[in-house]
Amino acid sequence: MDSDIALNDLHEERQHDESYVLHNGLRRRVRANSEAPREFSLPEADGGRDAWLFLAGCFMVEALIWGFPFSFGVFQDYYLSHEPFASKPSGIAIIGTSSTGIMYLSCPILFAAFKRWPTIRRSFTLVGLVINATAIIAASFATKVSHLILTQGILYAIGGVMVYCPTIVFLDEWFIRRKGLAFGMMWAGTGVSGVVLPFIMSALLDKFGFRTTFRAYAVALVLLATPLLFFIRPRLPLAQTSLQRRLDMSFLRMSTFWIPQTCNIIQGLGYFIPNIYLPTYARSQGMSGAQATVMLALVNLGVVFGAIWAGALTDRMHVSSVMGICSIGAALAVFLFWGLSVSVPMLCLFSLLYGLTAGGFSANYTGIVQRVKDRDTAVDSGMVFGFLAAGRGIGAVVSGPLSEALLHMQTWKGEAKLGYGTGYGLLIVFTGITAIAGSGSWFARRVGWV
Repeated sequence: MDSDIALNDLHEERQHDESYVLHNGLRRRVRANSEAPREFSLPEADGGRDAWLFLAGCFMVEALIWGFPFSFGVFQDYYLSHEPFASKPSGIAIIGTSSTGIMYLSCPILFAAFKRWPTIRRSFTLVGLVINATAIIAASFATKVSHLILTQGILYAIGGVMVYCPTIVFLDEWFIRRKGLAFGMMWAGTGVSGVVLPFIMSALLDKFGFRTTFRAYAVALVLLATPLLFFIRPRLPLAQTSLQRRLDMSFLRMSTFWIPQTCNIIQGLGYFIPNIYLPTYARSQGMSGAQATVMLALVNLGVVFGAIWAGALTDRMHVSSVMGICSIGAALAVFLFWGLSVSVPMLCLFSLLYGLTAGGFSANYTGIVQRVKDRDTAVDSGMVFGFLAAGRGIGAVVSGPLSEALLHMQTWKGEAKLGYGTGYGLLIVFTGITAIAGSGSWFARRVGWV
């Protein structure tokens, strides 16, 4: 009898002295007087100092990494008019599209790697930054267009995607209710950089040439980006015991994914063309180098506001509607203001409107991811996003050689009026048609396919 009482007392004491807590998805038993449970607390999501510092870091990293390839129109204009590249210019457009395209195309690979080995995510940002700087310095020694494709294009893309992908994974943890707005604000960094960087690069290229310009930017990139990596960190700690999960790829069988993805790929075929060709188009119409740079800067200025408003709308509206607004708006800007423009004011208006509308298209990715997860909550958000980015990458890679071929045809030159008769007419029409295709999800929703 006494032994039974003693055992019951011991059991009650242990119940009082021990409790169970949920930590990193694992149910663990801890002593009531242990400090571990009190030490474990997550930073606030959707707000608070840590979340906004993280988003500010993402904004700046986005500006530094993506701003460089999105300012490629200035470099193309320089390469076409300066040796050692002007005499053999074939393939110059591929430099810019290979850089952006490979960054997009590599996203699914890295997201899958992060799923398998989550501890590598933060270290990848630093390694990627080193590769970026190495690529830019290597490009400064180029003597052929092929050298630039390998360095400024491919190698830079490898480093860029290693820095970029962890920010996407971490941002998904830091922002939940305001996810669309947060992604839009981060992607606006590309636009801000695209407003400022073309003027800086144009001035440096004219005064010092491409070799010194590249080396100076490599140094600036390292000095500015390295401190920012401190803020690019996850909100959720890794579980001490990691249970590997099979990648859920069931979304690849959903029309909810494939219809927007098809629209995304087709829209990407034409999306990059104005960024590549606006400066050379402006020069062909007798505009100055400074005016040509303004056109590219205005596109990127539009992207700043386009990414934010489209991201905010995806938090409030069905994503197919936002895609339709972006796409139809971009098509109207192309057909009415680029196709009918040979003057500076009209081309400026086109540049701003195109950035404002087409520039918001990729902000719809968060809305597409959410619609897919509404169908199957087990789907991994990162993999869906990665495949959407890869779809944009397909368009970017193909648009380089395709746009060169279309421009070489010189269709309607001297026959049509205004912009359509400048030799760029086929490029203008192609860009407008692919923009319209981006609205396909809106029509698919009307018939119940999405």
